[in-house]
Amino acid sequence: MIRTRFAPSPTGFIHLGNIRSALFPWAFARRHGGVFILRIEDTDTERSTPQATQAILDAMAWLRLDYDEGPYFQMQRMDRYREVIADMLARGLAYHCYMAPAELDALRERQMARGDKPRYDGRWRPERARAAGLAPPAGVAPVVRFRNPEDGSVAWDDGVKGPIAIANAELDDLVIARADGTPTYNFCVVVDDIDMRITHVLRGDDHVNNTPRQINMMRALGAQPPAYAHLPTVLTPTGEKLAKRHGARGVLQYRDDGYLPEAVVNYLARLGWSHGDDEVFTPEQFVAWFDLDGLSSSPGRFDPDKLRWVNQEHIKRTPPAELGARLRPFLAGAGCDVEAGPSPADVAALLRDRAATLVEMAAAAACFYRPPVPPPGLVAQHVTDEVRPALAALHDAFADVEWSREAIGALLKSTAARHGLKPPQVMMALRALVCGTMQTPAIDAVLALVGRERVRERMRAA
Repeated sequence: MIRTRFAPSPTGFIHLGNIRSALFPWAFARRHGGVFILRIEDTDTERSTPQATQAILDAMAWLRLDYDEGPYFQMQRMDRYREVIADMLARGLAYHCYMAPAELDALRERQMARGDKPRYDGRWRPERARAAGLAPPAGVAPVVRFRNPEDGSVAWDDGVKGPIAIANAELDDLVIARADGTPTYNFCVVVDDIDMRITHVLRGDDHVNNTPRQINMMRALGAQPPAYAHLPTVLTPTGEKLAKRHGARGVLQYRDDGYLPEAVVNYLARLGWSHGDDEVFTPEQFVAWFDLDGLSSSPGRFDPDKLRWVNQEHIKRTPPAELGARLRPFLAGAGCDVEAGPSPADVAALLRDRAATLVEMAAAAACFYRPPVPPPGLVAQHVTDEVRPALAALHDAFADVEWSREAIGALLKSTAARHGLKPPQVMMALRALVCGTMQTPAIDAVLALVGRERVRERMRAA
């Protein structure tokens, strides 16, 4: 059975580039009836925070990236890591290294001065230490290093990048436990992936350099490495790696700004994967279509305008009742008394072709729930002496007309004609009085939704 995982570090807010690394393994597991695991890699105790962990959980819940196992926390698995390290030391797969950090820095400086690749030289491998007459110095707590193979190469067929091979001579003996006994990232990942029976690792290509070390450790522990697929980086519109310092926003900020989760999933899926010419699709379609063959090896460039367009397309396609339910909290956040006006479903049906986000829709819907505050001069510009008699006649006629869009529209046209006006003159004046803006859907539909008494009250108040 296919088993994938998402393994974020809770060291800051999670942005779209981070969460995309959850999207593809989630879809792969769902597509093949597998298991998707959430693992929180929180061994960086100085930078990991409960708030960042909660943001990960909240972002995944909002995007509906449900997981089958977890969340597992690495800090709760320390006894297991220590057990494996002890076993590796006993079997000669790892050894204690007493090289001081300053000594290692000096070695690397000499290597770089010679034009060599800076790397640990393996001097504390037991056979070399004995040959050199080295003895453990008193009072020095050693690190533990993995005994990496010195000959041959480590190779894998990457699901995105194709065949990759690294000579073992290029890899030094990795530290797997620090002097205080804390296990390191690459070691914990290996133990976790073995214990959790991970079959496929889909992650960012910043991990490519870690992969040969992890494969060697897995094989030393007698495990079969998973299949790897390294996803290309997500770039900003100007070409930098998407990150906080380059203006990346937290995933939950898009939730608060009124984006639909399925639209964000749609956009992120297309940022590194494709299915023919399909641009807009549901999460269910994404899962049904997803496979590794569609992944791109080229970096995706984040385009906020394209994300807005995708979100607007999903808003247009969402049934009014469902869209209204999603709009309701944004109306409340905009200060609208939802119970004192039309149903959010009716509002959503009228506005869904005009708003790119639910925040924009709520702002446009405010006139349905409270009197508008027109910009200075707007009413005077459109409610002229020429138009006032027609507006007075409409105010009176509105008391008795059938309150439907069709009847209101017919009344507007007939009243304009009786007063020698063009219909837009009357309609623009009503927009100013009733909505406080010129940017509205068809005014007959707006008036029908605002309601008879509110319309007449606003006309009188102005």
